[in-house]
Amino acid sequence: METDDTPRPAAALVLGAKVLEGGRPSAALERRALHAAWLYREGVVARIVASGGPPGAPVTEAEAIRRLCLSAGVPDAAILLETEAASTEENIRLARPMLEAEGIGTVWLVTDGFHARRAGFTARRQGLDAEISCPELTGVPLWRWARLHLRERAALAVYAVRLWRG
Repeated sequence: METDDTPRPAAALVLGAKVLEGGRPSAALERRALHAAWLYREGVVARIVASGGPPGAPVTEAEAIRRLCLSAGVPDAAILLETEAASTEENIRLARPMLEAEGIGTVWLVTDGFHARRAGFTARRQGLDAEISCPELTGVPLWRWARLHLRERAALAVYAVRLWRG
């Protein structure tokens, strides 16, 4: 029985975050997109999946990610857009067919550290074996850092209750 030992390319799946008025990316979205661009430039990934809607928005999260990656030197041909997702669960579910169609081997979820646990849990729940790569969170005031972590803890608890209830 023959096996194909050809290495499969890796991809960064950038989980969306808020786009501000005028199509400006939020700090979180910018951190994530630029981190994915760094992974590309370092040769860790061959593709970037920019994920996030909302559909019909003047600028989707995915498009904002794309623009940031292009400005950071990633060629357009290396960027795939998923423009429908409105949640972490949808980011992963809607990106999976794209990843499979590209023959991606390793998937790197790119999100902030405070969101990493829920993102990883969500990926595993959907059968996606993914690594997690987080940009450094610098220059954030303590009150904002605490709010981000508390919000994420609450979101993780809600997610766990939903799973428990079936």
